[in-house]
Amino acid sequence: MHNRNNLKIKSSPISFLLSVFTLMVACQPQQDSTEEQASPKPNIIFIMSDDHTTQAFGVYGSRLAEVNPTPVLDGLAAEGMVFDQVFCNNSICTPSRASILTGQYSQTNGVIDLDGVLLPERHHLPREMKKLGYQTAIVGKWHLKEEPANFDYYEVLPGQGKYFDPEFRKIGEGTWPDNFVSYQGHSSDIITDRTLDWLTNKRNKDQPFFLMHHYKAPHDDFEFAPRYTDYLADTEIPEPASLYDQPDFGSEATLGKNDSLIHRIGTSVSDRHTYRSYTAQYGLEASDQKEATHLAYQEYLKRYLRCVKGVDDNLGRLFTYLKENDLWENTVIMYTGDQGFMLGEHDYMDKRWMYDESMRMPFIVHYPAMVQANSRSNVLINNTDFAPTMLELAGGQVPDYMQGKSFASVLEGNEPQNWREATYYRYWMHMMHHDVPANFGIRTKDYKLIFYYGLPSDMSSMGKPTMPWLPESYPIEQTPAAWEFYDLSQDLEELHNRYGDPAYQEVIQQLKEQLQAKREALKETDEDYPHIQAVIDAHWDD
Repeated sequence: MHNRNNLKIKSSPISFLLSVFTLMVACQPQQDSTEEQASPKPNIIFIMSDDHTTQAFGVYGSRLAEVNPTPVLDGLAAEGMVFDQVFCNNSICTPSRASILTGQYSQTNGVIDLDGVLLPERHHLPREMKKLGYQTAIVGKWHLKEEPANFDYYEVLPGQGKYFDPEFRKIGEGTWPDNFVSYQGHSSDIITDRTLDWLTNKRNKDQPFFLMHHYKAPHDDFEFAPRYTDYLADTEIPEPASLYDQPDFGSEATLGKNDSLIHRIGTSVSDRHTYRSYTAQYGLEASDQKEATHLAYQEYLKRYLRCVKGVDDNLGRLFTYLKENDLWENTVIMYTGDQGFMLGEHDYMDKRWMYDESMRMPFIVHYPAMVQANSRSNVLINNTDFAPTMLELAGGQVPDYMQGKSFASVLEGNEPQNWREATYYRYWMHMMHHDVPANFGIRTKDYKLIFYYGLPSDMSSMGKPTMPWLPESYPIEQTPAAWEFYDLSQDLEELHNRYGDPAYQEVIQQLKEQLQAKREALKETDEDYPHIQAVIDAHWDD
């Protein structure tokens, strides 16, 4: 037997060097030639429903959780991450969608109200995704007026769209805005059908895709598919206590001096509001006012939840398709609503308010390759952060022109560095549609400060009715300026305005300083609206 240590190797210098090189190569970590195939860029599906609020989920644990309105979405959440502190910066459809598409706040992207127009050159998210090699598509509600020309494919509702037998504007069917196609059925079903058709027949299967899948439901007037007529018919829907009683809520800005505007501000479930309430709209017979409010609330919620049920069931169809076609594991699925919605809290309906039920957005992320199942986050996020996060997940950098921040690290279970402590909000559409006074404010995890300045951005609209059923004697008017402050750590339902409480004056002053700093940093000040700035200056220290 030979002793290996005594063996002598005879070789030329060149062969010796080749042997050494071969040995070095053999010892290097091997790069998988199929590494890119094994870890391709994820597909991204951004799903958004219109006015689907956190109260109308099981996973958010509200009073409606016992009704079990969202079993499919709750299942998605159980396999992914639920975000508890996500807020819009302007609780109305068009501005919220503009912030999502641009990663910018309203004054920067130019869309402050429902009349705002987002020009194609500002459709930043799909344009940036295409730069990263993604095929892009949008199906369903659009609501941003101009053609979604930066998407490779679109099939979108015109304006708000119809619940039944909807028309769509579809790429390749003519010239925008006359490129119509129409379908028979309920919009939630049709939107899902059209998305499945794109996934099956139109996408490039050799390319990652970015898809925005947007439902019209459950937007008012809650026209549900007939198959849901009996859903919840015999169920008593739990009611918020503040529907009937809220003695410390609000301010002169929302109630008027000595409650002088209580019948004018904020459309209602009860017959409190003079011209628009569900009690009047549904024409329900009752023995007294409280019973009428109860019946109106039950009708309101059942119609709303039937629309939610249609969305949830259709998402079951979409998720089944993804699983059966090997798209489930490598697709980031994000689900949200374009804002929250008042479901009778404070005797309000619709959105627009800065109260949490209106301002808070549901947000669920499912991505098995990154997101731990059954996880939750309370990082303070707003809708300008969605685009930066999707771009990072797609392998890109966040452009400097985006004001939002990526929270992709949160999806990996990490705490984000130098994250915001407060989020800014502003509603501009003074006393329009649902009679909500114009306001802005700031929300931290523990506190909320709201300033109602009570004027439209365009003074030429003063004195003109906003809806066709309103008489000429029912004009837009300046409403009182006032502050509201809520300690969310003690009063999450925002029932007690503590602005005048001496115990909170130091906190309120700190919040005012943060609010002013946010407005300046985000270019959300009122230099271009001197009539508004005058009110701010006059009442800042009230």
